[in-house]
Amino acid sequence: MQQPVEIDVEDSEQLVQRVAGIDVAKASGMVCTRVPHDSIAGRRVTKVWSVSADTGSLEELADHLVCQGIERVVLESTSDYWRPFYYILAARGLSVWLVNASQVKNVPGRPKTDKLDAVWLAKLAEKSMVSPSFVPAEPMRHVRDLARARFDLVEDRSRVKQRVEKLLEDSLIKISSVLSDIHGVSGRAILDALISGQRNPRVLAELAKGRARARRGDLERALHGRFTDHHAGLARLLLDQIDELTTHIGAVTALLDAAIAALPQIPLTTPSGLTVDTGQAYLDDVVTRLCQIPGGGPDSVRAVIGEIGLDMSVFGCHQRLCSWAKTSPQTKQSGRKKGRARTGKGNPYLKAALGQMATGAAKTDTFLGARYRRLIKRMPKPKALAAIERSILVIIFHLLANPTAEFADLGADFYQRRIDRDRRTHQLTRQLQALGYTVTLTPAA
Repeated sequence: MQQPVEIDVEDSEQLVQRVAGIDVAKASGMVCTRVPHDSIAGRRVTKVWSVSADTGSLEELADHLVCQGIERVVLESTSDYWRPFYYILAARGLSVWLVNASQVKNVPGRPKTDKLDAVWLAKLAEKSMVSPSFVPAEPMRHVRDLARARFDLVEDRSRVKQRVEKLLEDSLIKISSVLSDIHGVSGRAILDALISGQRNPRVLAELAKGRARARRGDLERALHGRFTDHHAGLARLLLDQIDELTTHIGAVTALLDAAIAALPQIPLTTPSGLTVDTGQAYLDDVVTRLCQIPGGGPDSVRAVIGEIGLDMSVFGCHQRLCSWAKTSPQTKQSGRKKGRARTGKGNPYLKAALGQMATGAAKTDTFLGARYRRLIKRMPKPKALAAIERSILVIIFHLLANPTAEFADLGADFYQRRIDRDRRTHQLTRQLQALGYTVTLTPAA
């Protein structure tokens, strides 16, 4: 028999005396409170009622919960319907926990109603069997909303650009095979000329600018097609839509920069004990330091800051941050078997920003690039990119946790420098001797 081993377990399962659980819907919510009985020791009083989701009713609910002395309110994150409940109750001073729906599923086989769901939420809150989700403060929520709005606008613009390319394929115009970006200077000049009525391939090819002029012959052959007035009308609409989205992206970017600059100053303590105020100079420094990460740029850095914030004490350590962002695979072990666990869905906006940074870092001659090329030898490329995303998130955590830290690349030869030369030489020599060779080693000059 194996000897028992004592392990450290986070002891957070404490009994909360006065709790409330709210099953949230679009137009209403089912509220359940569980409080101690006034005269009978050990007995709990459970009350359930429905409340409308309008502001006035929620303010009355908040006043009632405060009068009841409720210590914790648990909400299930149902779509965006939880927001009015969370904002109003939290503004009233209540401790509100937003919990993941996957953590509060009722026991299978039992009947499911709104009342039973509310009671189940209250019981879970009472036993501290759920963990709260990360909900940033209101100023950081403004940054997050603008960062997400910018991401959605860029995604919409990319979708419209793809429609333009599809329209060119329908008109037998193949300039996308010659130009790397048909919406660059050369491509846009050619598109505008086509819409204006110019159909001569040689004249259109002469509109190329910069390095594209070296491929005027290829452009001339690619511009032989059947571009009609029908295609011109559709192309004009799509290009106007792209220009409009570009204008909106610029406006949202300006609002995002202003929202980041308006963030309240939070004193941060460095590992050496120094206190740093998060003013405008600090925010500019944070963006500059994060842009030093391979693959990082101002746009992706803004998106990451909007999702995780600047205060890393919320997460405590980089392992918790990676677990929350779903960049670390889960542990699946039963007996002698260790199953392959997925990382999970996570925050799509944060994962998109990290994926953009990881894709750029994989092409660089840096430690992250070398790590990616080392990983793809034994795993699929998407899996290797997920590993690079986690590495980038760990770097971001340490740069934000320590305001004085600077990014220092380990170098593309990091793994080569860690090789034990004598051991590697002995292994290769034995392999050659096993093949029947006599090996004599002479050091290179």
